[in-house]
Amino acid sequence: MVYFVATPIGNLKDITYRAIETLQNADVIFCEDTRHSLKLLNAYDIKKPLLSCHKFNETEAAEKIVAAAREGKEVAIVSDAGMPVISDPGSIVCRALKEAGIQYTVIPGANAALSALILSAFPADRFAFIGFLPDKAKDRMELLAKYAAFEGTLIFYVAPQDIQKDVQSMYEAFGERSACAVREITKIHEESIPFTLSQGFTQEPRGEFVVVVEGLTRPEENPLNKLPEKEHIQYYMGQGMDKKEAVKQAAKDRGVPKSEMYKYSLDL
Repeated sequence: MVYFVATPIGNLKDITYRAIETLQNADVIFCEDTRHSLKLLNAYDIKKPLLSCHKFNETEAAEKIVAAAREGKEVAIVSDAGMPVISDPGSIVCRALKEAGIQYTVIPGANAALSALILSAFPADRFAFIGFLPDKAKDRMELLAKYAAFEGTLIFYVAPQDIQKDVQSMYEAFGERSACAVREITKIHEESIPFTLSQGFTQEPRGEFVVVVEGLTRPEENPLNKLPEKEHIQYYMGQGMDKKEAVKQAAKDRGVPKSEMYKYSLDL
């Protein structure tokens, strides 16, 4: 049997009895980083053969896992923290196991995205997990555009060196929204830092972040929203606003980013 085992995301005590039992009974443990996993295994006096399964060797590791399972070995798979496969290696292994007809299961446990969602205090009845955004600006904006009209809460993983860039991209795609940056989850210095997308994240970018963003809030029906976009902007210009102010107000009325309305003002 093959087991995908959740491990702590910070506090080493956040591991289930079943997870410890599974790791103790495993014949071999595949780890995202064997050195990192060794700290956890040593804390629970678990000594097993460790092999690597990371994004650069996952296809090769999958072949080894399939072979070990066919030999009747108990195989455990862990990532550095949290649930394997979720923004971590494991998807290729899952497909290989399915194609080989080998049964596998999950030993559930800690998850940074769900923990951050609760800590943010944003609605949790509907949400979308986006994970890490692409490095290229064009790809990043194309992905964010797909979620601009989503009314549920949005969850992102963000590296500290990327937080200003990613939050700026979110503002360009979504317009003004409330957000919350959560870091050091389950650790001594755990923080949930509220901010707005226009304000950006202004604190020192230390630690790995989960950024939680409120979903699209539909404004109460405004009669002006029934006008064509261009006429909506012209209405406010007729009230004495300059074009920039009129675009901003029309975008606010409609609950869309300013960039979405700006294109209708180009010939005004």
